[in-house]
Amino acid sequence: MTGKKPGTTATGPEAGARKLRVRVKTAKNRTLSSARWLERQLNDPYVQAAKKEGFRSRAAYKLAEIDDKYHFLKPGGRIVDLGAAPGGWCQIAVARTHALEGRSAKRGRVIGVDIGNMDELPGATVMKLDFLAEGADAEVKKVLGGEADVVLSDMAAHATGHRQTDHLKIMALCEAAAYFAIDVLSEGGTYCAKVLRGGTENELLVLLKQHFQTVRHVKPKASRADSAEMYVLAQGFRRHSADS
Repeated sequence: MTGKKPGTTATGPEAGARKLRVRVKTAKNRTLSSARWLERQLNDPYVQAAKKEGFRSRAAYKLAEIDDKYHFLKPGGRIVDLGAAPGGWCQIAVARTHALEGRSAKRGRVIGVDIGNMDELPGATVMKLDFLAEGADAEVKKVLGGEADVVLSDMAAHATGHRQTDHLKIMALCEAAAYFAIDVLSEGGTYCAKVLRGGTENELLVLLKQHFQTVRHVKPKASRADSAEMYVLAQGFRRHSADS
C-alpha cells in the first residue's frame, strides 16, 4: 500500500503507461476458463492500480468515477452499501464522506452489508447478512438509526451462464435494494445499483421515476468493455411520490 490514504483520490491506471502482457498457461489443476480469468486479472490495469493504491478491489474505481461525475458522496453523508465485500466501494464512501474525521460535524456514516465475509474496515460498520432474508432490511435500518443519504448496491448473484436467468436474478437484487432505498432515503437522496446489459426492467424504471427526479444508466470506464454490467443511478429522491 502506498503512503496516501486509500480512497482519498482514485487515480486509476497511469495514462500511457506501457505494460508487458502476462500470459497464463493451463496446468494440471487449472482449466482453460480459469487460466483465461487469471490472465485477465494479471493484465487488468485497474486490478494493478487497486493493489498499488491500496484499494480492496478494482470496483472502487467504478464508484469513484460515477461520483466524480454526479457528486452524491458528500462530507457527512450516511451511506448504505449492499453487496459490499471485499470493501472497495466502502473505502471510497468512507473517504468521501469523511467517516474517519473523529467527532467532526462533517463526519459521515458508512454501513457495508454482504452475505459473505468481509474484513473490518476503519470508518465503516460491517454487517454479514443475507439482504434477501426476511427481516434483513429491518436489521440494517436498526443499525443505521435514521435516514440514509445514499443507498448503493453492487450485489450480484452467482452466474449460471444463461443470460436471461442471470438478468432476472440480478434484477431481483436491484429491486430489493430499490424498495429499501425508497424506505430509508432522505429527501434528495441517491440510489445506485448494478444491472446487466439491457438496462433496468420497465416496472423498476417506473418505480424509480415516481420517486426520483432523475434516473439514468451509466457505464464507468473502469467497468470492463466486454462486461454486461452497467449501473442505474437515481438522484433527487422525493419522499412524497406522484402516486402517494
